[in-house]
Amino acid sequence: MREVISLDAVAQGVPEVLVGDEALDRRVRWLHVSDNAGVARLLDGGELLLSTGSSWPEDPADLRRFIGELDDAGLAGLILELGTHYRYVPAVIVDAARERGLALIILHRELKFITITEAVHGRIITGQSDALRSRDEVRERFTALVLRGSPADFIVHQMAQTLGAPVILENRGHEIVAAEVPLALEEELFTEWELRSRSAHRRAEQRRERGAAPGPEDWLIVPVEARGVRWGTLIALPGPDHPAGRTAVLEQGAIALAVGRLADGESDEWGRIGRRRLIDGLLAGRFAGAGGAAARLEAAGLPLRGAHLYGIVVSGVAVPAERADAAARALRGRALAGSAPDGVPAPATALLLSVPAATAFDDAAALAFAAALAEPADVDRMTLSVGRLAEGLDPALASLHDAVDLARGRRRRPGKGPHLRRAENRPLVQLVTALRDDHRVIEHGERMLAPLIVHDLTRTGDLLDVLEAMLAHPGNRTAAASASHLSRSVFYQRIALIEELLGVDLDDGETQTALHLALLVRRSAGR
Repeated sequence: MREVISLDAVAQGVPEVLVGDEALDRRVRWLHVSDNAGVARLLDGGELLLSTGSSWPEDPADLRRFIGELDDAGLAGLILELGTHYRYVPAVIVDAARERGLALIILHRELKFITITEAVHGRIITGQSDALRSRDEVRERFTALVLRGSPADFIVHQMAQTLGAPVILENRGHEIVAAEVPLALEEELFTEWELRSRSAHRRAEQRRERGAAPGPEDWLIVPVEARGVRWGTLIALPGPDHPAGRTAVLEQGAIALAVGRLADGESDEWGRIGRRRLIDGLLAGRFAGAGGAAARLEAAGLPLRGAHLYGIVVSGVAVPAERADAAARALRGRALAGSAPDGVPAPATALLLSVPAATAFDDAAALAFAAALAEPADVDRMTLSVGRLAEGLDPALASLHDAVDLARGRRRRPGKGPHLRRAENRPLVQLVTALRDDHRVIEHGERMLAPLIVHDLTRTGDLLDVLEAMLAHPGNRTAAASASHLSRSVFYQRIALIEELLGVDLDDGETQTALHLALLVRRSAGR
């Protein structure tokens, strides 16, 4: 209605809005010209009625009933021209229109109705043509995404870009799979997400039952389904209008996601992608605040409040996300899986494990958890690095860094069963994690190891690895030589060269501690 009033053809009639506000937001499907008192039965809904009122009822009660019938028929708005029949608008018409929320505009100057009709219909037809072209463009864009095999998170990203509004993909359990939301809104939006989502679904269902269209403040909700199987829903938050129609854009995105889901078969590609982005983002520091990140994790199905959290890195074997979560569920917990952290040789997976506070995650439980992560034939190649117990997001992030620092140590030789490393058994690792961002510690470590770094770079040497093996087995040079995969004689030659280059005695305990700390800092930085 607002666009109709702004048309030049209408402006020439000196329009005045008597009833407007939200009523002017109604969409006009067509314009109908009639003075007939029984015109309501000829309407299909969405029309704009243009009239002089010459045949309208004279009795005020009948006039009020007439305006009610127009609104019941779904009239978008009413334009009444003064002069031919009415010199002023009867108060009962204004009151009835205001009670009904029906837009009422009067024209103070006589116009040719055909001029208004052509202008309005031209604008409607142009809008429909633009919408068709825009829908074709949107359809082509998302069809191309399907043909390229684009992952779910990228499709959600493209929908958010197209709509200019936040878009969320959730599974049937109302857990978030992928979301394109401004970081500043995450805490507000994702806190108690399941309750908010269920409430939005109920309101959408009530609108469908009434046959009502979503309002400007309503969430748009479209199912992602195919062949009778429903995997989840797409949700678009309020945003600007789109030429193709916001619902049409969301439906095209849902089709692309459904086709991709069919192509995935039985694998949980949705869960893998969405959860990987969460853990990778935490490790890389890609979050605006702890509150928003915590709400996002809980919305993805990882309990934080009242839970014990452990950062874990599994190295030596590949761990599918669904297998990690299944192993966590055996502990009555949940787990989110990320990618291999920087500096940890692949295959490797970063995990954030949440278990109930009453669930013990001692060495026996950790080894059982590790055994559930891989096939029996692969377990002997696995190393499970476990960070400190944490409660809350910030400590959990520190626990994740603990696990990454542990995993960056020397890879062990395959043995029997999974190899377990725990941060609480490695006090220096905890110290390095706490000081990882202190540039003084980093600079001191680099300065202390500089002669060995230069030697290894210029001669493709292995002195850093030999030093790490020796420090991992203090007092047992035979075990250290075996860990470095060198003969004893060659190992001792390397040790002598290290002492010469650094100008230190490697049997000195304080020197060993300082070098160990320097190596851990370097590994923590991914070097």
